[in-house]
Amino acid sequence: MTQGLFDLTGKTALITGSSKGIGRAIAEEMARHGAQVVISSRKQDVCDMVADEINTELRDADGGAIVIPANIAHKEELQHLVDETRAKLGKIDILVCNAAVNPFYGPMKDMPDSAFEKILDVNILSNHWLMQMVLPEMAERKDGSIIIVSSIGGLRGNAVLGAYCISKAADLQMVRNLAIEYGPDNVRVNAISPGLVRTEFARALWEDPKYLEIRTSRDPLRRMAEPREIAGAAVYLGSAAGSFTTGQNIVVDGGATIG
Repeated sequence: MTQGLFDLTGKTALITGSSKGIGRAIAEEMARHGAQVVISSRKQDVCDMVADEINTELRDADGGAIVIPANIAHKEELQHLVDETRAKLGKIDILVCNAAVNPFYGPMKDMPDSAFEKILDVNILSNHWLMQMVLPEMAERKDGSIIIVSSIGGLRGNAVLGAYCISKAADLQMVRNLAIEYGPDNVRVNAISPGLVRTEFARALWEDPKYLEIRTSRDPLRRMAEPREIAGAAVYLGSAAGSFTTGQNIVVDGGATIG
């Protein structure tokens, strides 16, 4: 029987920032579609909880989860993450660069250099490091999918999230560059740009009901997303369904960018 377009059975997916929010939702959905997923963030105990829940749900299924904690700001921890994934699961078929930071909320004129540097290092440089570590094996195998979780902030200006949006725009260009570089090796590189999603990371943007109503009033769907609504795009890009998609940015924003 032909394997289903969205079937990830036999695939290994390494997902950063996967102990909560969008990263966790992606890990859960990829595991439900048959993948072995690596749950990774800085805190072991939180990662363990997520992996335990996935493995309990999928006890008799193909998919499952293991835990390898890492702080993506440190190159040596990322190398350990990649090495341990290979040691425990054999290979890396899908890399999802989801983890990101935003330590400053306000106009760029008030942003300290330390905050700007941290945003660029964590949101751009760490993705570059990870892809350098993973791309050679994908190119040698002539198969692989890399997904960066970007943001619609990378597509338009913002008065209070300036450096974060700059980093997300850079991620989109990184996707285009690497898609061209590794396309001949059948490695696909794409981005997902969510709009406003109900996560802890974006709490400052949605916890005020009045602000949320104003923020979504011109969006066609008139609401924010839940994390699982972003995960489907990642399953598509990681599976055979997305085998002819590369260098693209899939916008999942409830229509915010057209409103």
